[in-house]
Amino acid sequence: MADVLKIGTYELRSRLIVGTGKYPSTEVMQACHDASGADMVTVAIRRINIDDPAGRTMLDFIDRACYTILPNTAGCYTAKDAILTAKLARELLETDLIKLEVIGDQQTLYPDTRGTLEAAEKLVADGFTVLPYIGDDPIACRQLEELGCAAVMPLAAPIGSGLGVCNPYSIRIIKERAGVPVIVDAGVGTASDAALAMELGVDALLMNTGIAAAADPVRMAIAMKHATAAGREAFLAGRMEKRLYASASSPMRDLIGTPK
Repeated sequence: MADVLKIGTYELRSRLIVGTGKYPSTEVMQACHDASGADMVTVAIRRINIDDPAGRTMLDFIDRACYTILPNTAGCYTAKDAILTAKLARELLETDLIKLEVIGDQQTLYPDTRGTLEAAEKLVADGFTVLPYIGDDPIACRQLEELGCAAVMPLAAPIGSGLGVCNPYSIRIIKERAGVPVIVDAGVGTASDAALAMELGVDALLMNTGIAAAADPVRMAIAMKHATAAGREAFLAGRMEKRLYASASSPMRDLIGTPK
């Protein structure tokens, strides 16, 4: 059976979600989207320039026949601003999807947990399919799920840091307790980070800077595609038990001519 990711009423074949920021050009961005194999692309609504003299915006460079657009509330520092931005996204894109971000600190870009919970509750009540960006806090993730969020998106490390999964134990706890998809968001810097995160059992990854800031973004997009898939397959396969001592691959008792 196909290993399909279900988020609310949406189904995705790829477990890699990619962004649209920091690319050297829109042409490179498009090539990376294609190379990543992603089905979903996230767009910061507050960064869409509707005053372009040519009348074009970021949305004109995304093929909506190929990609599901996940609008996000990046740049919002209050629940009020995030809710307003989500409503603007719904009008602009005719979608109930929203990646909720309520930032609490300008330097670390860590989420404001209280503001995120407040905004999530109101957006869920208003009919949105809410995917909230949150810290790697099992309690906050449980509370967001209880409010009706369609997924939870704990950070692996600060946004754009490329530090990888800083606290795999918290991510494992979040996944073990969650009844909705767990999507690691922020901090993945290279393919090994992606594979490790997926091996922890999370359902998907969202990344932007790890691809866009690479020396060769298109090649990194390909690497992230394979790493995400490999990590998922390894998790489903179930890794061998770790042992302190060696264990022969070919036990002596099974060899022909072994002394009795």
